[in-house]
Parts: sequence; structure tokens; C-alpha cells
Amino acid sequence: MNEKRRTIFFISDGTGITAETLGQSLLSQFESKVEFDRQTYPYVDTLEKAQQVRDEINHAEQRDGMPPIIFDTLVDPQVRDTVSSANGVMLDVFQTFLKPLETALMSESAYSVGRSHSVNTHRGYERRIEAVNFALDNDDGARIRYYDQADLIVIGVSRCGKTPTCLYLAMQFGIKAANYPLTEEDLDSPQLPGLLRKHKSKLFGLTIDPVRLQAIRAQRKPDSRYASSHQCHFEVNEVEAMYRREGIPHIATTDQSVEEISTQLLATTGLKRQYL
Repeated sequence: MNEKRRTIFFISDGTGITAETLGQSLLSQFESKVEFDRQTYPYVDTLEKAQQVRDEINHAEQRDGMPPIIFDTLVDPQVRDTVSSANGVMLDVFQTFLKPLETALMSESAYSVGRSHSVNTHRGYERRIEAVNFALDNDDGARIRYYDQADLIVIGVSRCGKTPTCLYLAMQFGIKAANYPLTEEDLDSPQLPGLLRKHKSKLFGLTIDPVRLQAIRAQRKPDSRYASSHQCHFEVNEVEAMYRREGIPHIATTDQSVEEISTQLLATTGLKRQYL
């Protein structure tokens, strides 16, 4: 029996995104002490599927000698009861929060499967798809003529995290984010590129430690001037000087995930999730 290793089940009658998101957030508090074997079971929406998952949980309990931890967002009571009969520690996300919410809101829950990620719940889904298409169409300075439609324009040197940040903002928040790479030619000038200056109020800068930048670029183009230590230090120093000179808000991406980058960006700019 290895008490430092536990099997985790994320179980849902929908996509499983809610169970995974909350579960991962909670488990992150213990990752320095416990090793986790994570397993996700989406669309567990029949008794047959529930019985199969129950058997998997019991098998894991026998193998590990410890009860698995179960995060679930199961709505159907029969499906939930079947899964909860397994030899595991069940943390029911909906049941934990829905009852207090019903009391606070003086209204009963719809108890409907998959509502939080439903296409038909609100226009937010269409907004996110539109924002993703916008981010792809306006990636890496490809189509600058649509910048007037952007909620945000992310700028920075090549390989500092602009594209993943824009896509995450689009998918999670419905924000139309374009990105523009500041090249050596742009950095040689004391002024912002003209096409950016007229959209200055939408600009947000990313920067990165030059040593980290060199390591990233070396994976893409090893032994090139583009990935040289001198070039990386030059570009980072110049872009940070530009941000300070022009008063452009910016953050460093060196040790941050795309989720952390995006959250800081939103907090700094005041942009909000689009719930249309």
C-alpha cells in the first residue's frame, strides 16, 4: 500500500470539465505530498455506465489498498447512487453547492445535465467561437486591418506566449484578442509601429526572461541568431524599454501558466468575461 499515491476519479454526466476544474484546484494543495493517478469519466448518464465506473473504482481500491477520491457532477439520483455505492470517498460537487444555493435563491435547481457547458444556455458560446476565430485570423500580425474590432491587442517579442494567451482569452472569456510580434525592426525605432499607435489604448505587452526565451527559441531554431543569447537579451531589453516609454501595461510570462497570465491581464485591463 502506497499512502503517498492515490487514485482520483472525475465523473460526470456531461463533459467532466466542472468536476476536473474544481477537483484539480483542490488537489493542487496536496501535490507536494501526494502523487495522484487521475482518471476522467465523462458522459456517465446511464445505469450501465454508472455500474462500469463503480467497478473501476472498486478495482482501484483493491489494487491500491486505499479508497479512491471521487469528484462528481452527477445529476441523475440513480446514477449518482450507483457510483456512490463504490468503495471510494465521494465529493459531490453539485450536491455540496446546489442545496445552499436553492436556500439562498429561494428557488429549486433545474437539475439538468450539462447546463454549464450547453450550447443553448446563452449567447456566450457563440461569442466564444467568434472570439476564437478572430484570434486565429489575427494571429502573429497576420491581418492587422481588423484591429479596430479587437477588444485587446497583445504585443511582445516572438515566443513570449502571445498566441496561447489570445486563444485562452477567446475560449474562456469570449474576448477578441489579436496579437502582434514586435520584430527587431520595430525595436530599432524609438516609436511604436504606426499601425499599433492608433490602437494604443488596446495594447497589452508580454515580456519574458531572456534566458528562458533563449531556451524556447533554441527548441524551434537551434544554433540560429534568432535563438542566440545576445539576440534574446537585446529584444527583451528593448521591448521592456518600449513598454515603459509608451506607458503600455505589461507582465512577465516567464514562470506563469496561460491561466495566470490571462487572469493578471484581465485584472490589469479591466476587461470582463463576455456573458452575452
